[in-house]
Amino acid sequence: MSIDASGIRRMFELASKVEDPINLSIGQPDFPVPRPIKDAVIRAIEEDHNGYTVTKGDPRILERCEGHLVGNIGWRFDDGRLDLMMTSGTSGGLVLAALATLDEGDELIIPDPWFVLYPKLASLTGARCVTCDTYPDFRMTAERVAPLITDRTKAVLVASPGNPTGVVLSPSELAALAELCRERGVLLISDEIYDEFVFDEVLVDGLCPSPARFWDQVLLIRGLGKTYGCTGWRLGYAAGPRELIGQMAKLQQFTYVCTPSMAQHAFEAMGEVSIAAEVERYQHRRDRILSRLQPLAELPRPGGAFYAFIEVPPRLGMTGTQFAEAALEHGLLVVPGAVFSTRDTHFRISYAVADEVLDRGLEVLERMLGE
Repeated sequence: MSIDASGIRRMFELASKVEDPINLSIGQPDFPVPRPIKDAVIRAIEEDHNGYTVTKGDPRILERCEGHLVGNIGWRFDDGRLDLMMTSGTSGGLVLAALATLDEGDELIIPDPWFVLYPKLASLTGARCVTCDTYPDFRMTAERVAPLITDRTKAVLVASPGNPTGVVLSPSELAALAELCRERGVLLISDEIYDEFVFDEVLVDGLCPSPARFWDQVLLIRGLGKTYGCTGWRLGYAAGPRELIGQMAKLQQFTYVCTPSMAQHAFEAMGEVSIAAEVERYQHRRDRILSRLQPLAELPRPGGAFYAFIEVPPRLGMTGTQFAEAALEHGLLVVPGAVFSTRDTHFRISYAVADEVLDRGLEVLERMLGE
């Protein structure tokens, strides 16, 4: 097994030599955890909810999440087909899903570009990662996935909104992908960690589009880390086919044991808190990025999350890695596209930063892309 983090590590090693860099690399919300969420966890600590919970999670918290999915997705949990469990972040849920699903020689289809964990899910299990080329619009459609499915394909992994692109698939695209997986007998895993970070123009009835609304045998992975700015609490949950959740729970018993017990109580307050104002603020940042950089480089419109994936103009004669290294000479830290892709033609910026930091970074990018 080979796990290589050299791309990201190299960028941070180079950045360590820059004094006070303009850091547009970190995918972590820049707002504080909302007060009701903090209070729910503080109260849990003070009431001594600090020991292990059962492997799947505190029953009261599971009930709260089930109720949320009934209203948000339309799933039913009373017919025995579905189940739910807490996970140590969405990454923890994805790792458990891979361990429960993939054997040596099996195939996992992921988008290209991808979140950095996705290829490693195959490395951890001896499976083979099959990449779905989504350039230039970054849409993982059924038409692009269908030719990649073989008799060794066990799962398709889709992320919408995606990291590093911020692209949100439409309801029709997600419905077609769910139908393809249903017809071919393949598990569809939907990574929806950014389901609350979606902008106005892609919302449907006020909600983020999801393939789980078209098929209740999707494995749905969600969490609160990005939604409420509590990424370090490692708060995720997985919902889907009962048998699969049961296998994931067995694996959790011998790995993560349980999701941090006191942090699970954050879910008690999730119905009391709206981050609509924060999302609107991020949408304004997104719009500022588009207005300033789209005239200079190819940049598909992000519909959610807080990333932009920008092509290095071919006229510059640079790879994404070379552009990122050149940006450091201007005090700007971005992530080269090769970290997320088989291609090295783009770079990612995160706008989960203070407005003044983003503006400083955009000034550098305007100069570099306009050369």
